[in-house]
This record gives sequence, C-alpha cells and structure tokens, in this order.
Amino acid sequence: MTTIEGFDIKQGDFKEILNKDSIVEYIATGFAFVEGPLWKDKGLLFSDIPNNRIAYHSVSEEGPNISTFRYPSGNSNGLTLDLDGNLIACEHSTRRVSITTLTGETLPIATRYREKRLNSPNDVVVKSDGYVYFTDPPYGLPQMKQGKELPFSGVYRVKTNGEELELLIDNLEAPNGIAFSPDEKRLYVTDSMNKFINVYSLDSEGRPKGVKQFADLDTGEEGTADGIKIDTDGRVYSTGPGGIWVFAPSEKLEKGKLLGRILLPEIPANCAWGEDGSTLFITARTGLYKIRLATTGTAVGPR
Repeated sequence: MTTIEGFDIKQGDFKEILNKDSIVEYIATGFAFVEGPLWKDKGLLFSDIPNNRIAYHSVSEEGPNISTFRYPSGNSNGLTLDLDGNLIACEHSTRRVSITTLTGETLPIATRYREKRLNSPNDVVVKSDGYVYFTDPPYGLPQMKQGKELPFSGVYRVKTNGEELELLIDNLEAPNGIAFSPDEKRLYVTDSMNKFINVYSLDSEGRPKGVKQFADLDTGEEGTADGIKIDTDGRVYSTGPGGIWVFAPSEKLEKGKLLGRILLPEIPANCAWGEDGSTLFITARTGLYKIRLATTGTAVGPR
C-alpha cells in the first residue's frame, strides 16, 4: 500500500486530530469518478458514478478486494444508512432518492416535489428522528439543464414511509454536501458551484431558522466545497481545493476557523468515517484513500 504525506497546518489545534503516524494511504484507483463513500458492515461502499454501480471495498487475508454491490445504481452519488441500517442512495439518472432494504428490495422514497421531477439528488444524511435530508442540484442533468422541471435547486427532507417531500432551502445555486452538528442543532450545506459552506440553525422540529456563510473555499485552485462530514467534537471536514479542509467546532452561527488541510494527490469529492470510526475514507476522482486520525466521526445508521 503506497503512502502519501502532506498536511497544510493553519492552526496548532489541527495537530489534535492527528496520531503520530497519521498519513494518507492510497487504497485503489482506476475508477471513472468516485463519490458517496459509506462504511457498511466491514467494508466501504462507494458510488462509481459513470460506471453506474455501487462498489464495495473489503479486505481479506488475500488483500483488498473491489466488488460490485449494486448494478445498475441509477448513477448513484451520495450514500448513507437509515436508522434501521437500510441503504439510502441519491440517484442522478433516475432523479430520485431510493432505499435498499436489508432484504435487497430497492424502492423510491423521493422522486417529485409538487408533481415536478427532482433535478438529480446528490448527497444525503439521516437525522436521529428518522428524517432523510438531501440536496438536489442539477449536476446529473445533461448540460445541467436538460429536462429540468424545478426552477430552483433545493434541500429537502422526507421520511422513508412515503410521506410528502418537504422543501427546506431553495436559494442555493448548487447545494451539495450536507451534514449535522453532533447535537443536530446546526446543518451544514456546501454550495459547490460557488465554493462555500453555509451553516443553518435549526428549530426544535429540524427546520432552518437562521443562516450564515461558514466558509469560503474559493482559492482559485481546482476543486470545490463538495462532500462534508463532522467528528464527535464538532469539527467540520469538507472536501475542497487541495484536499480535506478541517474547521474548528462551531457552537453557534459563526464563521468557521480553518485549522488546516489534509492534502491529497487528487481532487477529493467526498469522505466518510469507517472501520472503528476514526478512519476517514476519501473518494477523489479516480482513486480511494484513507487516513487514520485521533478523533471519531459522528454515527451513521442505527444509533
């Protein structure tokens, strides 16, 4: 396994997330464009978008193994688990959010808003009350506009029982990555077209009630604010130019303090916690990477 070193440290606090031997490790390459990493059971699921499949990375005594978990996948992007351990997928070409049950049945849970087809659901997170929150930019549409029925790109929530889809945010050009603070009082959403992260305060029912721009990642370099994850101390890990941008915990609506970056040889698109919860897996264009850290990620799936 090849190792690649590199950190861009902005604040001394950045070192709190590192072990003595923390280093970015290369896992595999040769994919078309990978996204949506998700640790499930003892391996990593991820979306190989142009190849229309959800792949599965596992490690055995013989070494790493990449297999196909689901094909076709609807050109899936973001993946997560609901509270029962069912797989939730954002699908570009089918323009829906789906659930794959533990018995292997795949069903839609969100396809339309007020009778109009969704754009191309992108990323997804599940709140502890069971609500599925997801973003819906136009990236999966030809030329990002062909067949577009909605006049906006939304952030929505829905339950998996088929209840009506609820629009929460409609004023972002390209909402993409999405994550909750550990106490679920704040919601982070990236706008990948404009390279920034917003943080929203949520009311007692989980709806946005206030907003502030948390971070601007527009450095002029290649890469954008895309997938985003949180650790149990509230630090924010966002993909961006050069690698994974790590921000200090935020206790309220405030500008984020950049602690530093985990540098990568490819432009990252998303990340996810896995193994024992302290390994950050990263999807970056054609490759998979991971780094072992001295912190733990917020829970996904059954709580």
